[in-house]
Amino acid sequence: MKRKLTIIVCVLIVAISEGNAQNSFVNYQKSFNKVADVFRRKEDTLRKQFASKKLEWPAKDIYIRSFKYDSELEVWIRNNPDEQYQLFKVYKVCALAGSLGPKRIQGDYQVPEGIYYINEFKHNSAYHLSLGLNYPNASDKVLSDMSQPGGDIYIHGSCVTQGCIPITNSQIEELYILSSHAKGSGQDFIPVHIFPVRFNVAKSVAFLNNQTRNDNELKEFEARLKLVYDHFEKTKKLPVIAVNTSGDYVMY
Repeated sequence: MKRKLTIIVCVLIVAISEGNAQNSFVNYQKSFNKVADVFRRKEDTLRKQFASKKLEWPAKDIYIRSFKYDSELEVWIRNNPDEQYQLFKVYKVCALAGSLGPKRIQGDYQVPEGIYYINEFKHNSAYHLSLGLNYPNASDKVLSDMSQPGGDIYIHGSCVTQGCIPITNSQIEELYILSSHAKGSGQDFIPVHIFPVRFNVAKSVAFLNNQTRNDNELKEFEARLKLVYDHFEKTKKLPVIAVNTSGDYVMY
């Protein structure tokens, strides 16, 4: 009997510890008045949307991918590393700066393309709410301008941009809540993959092919991103991605 009680107590302690870890980050975000108001207005609606799709709330693991030419941003979710991701929602990217191709220098107004993760939760953003991306990443630091690669790239609200990924205020509120719960559940690196186009849409691919027709370097860069896209489309899981000494993405 004592052994059973000990096991039960240990399980309870682990559960409480995990719950406290999750609540600590979410509660920290709620300590800001704007974020607290967003949670108050939006969290229950999100919970009901999850229930209607038979998804477990909250998502412990999310994956974000954006398509520049198609002006869309997808949110995928799962709760176990062994599970496949499931599509939760598609948001319309409501403004676009620059053209297809990666960001390479400060002031080029380019939206980056590549493999990133969320590295900042900005509650006091001038664009309502913002989620920062780790641009320049390891690849960008090799391939971009060494002295002025640029920075301050965000997914944010307000529908204006000079090289970020803007969505509506209502949409960034939802994404901020989802990301806060995932971060609080232990997902320190929420992946954000930015692709030039949807590689399964003929019109989009035709536009990309035309853009890269006389640019072999850009064509090779986009082809490496397509490998990542194809892997996820086939498996609904993310590959391991590294950066070689040339700054190229290498998928394992």
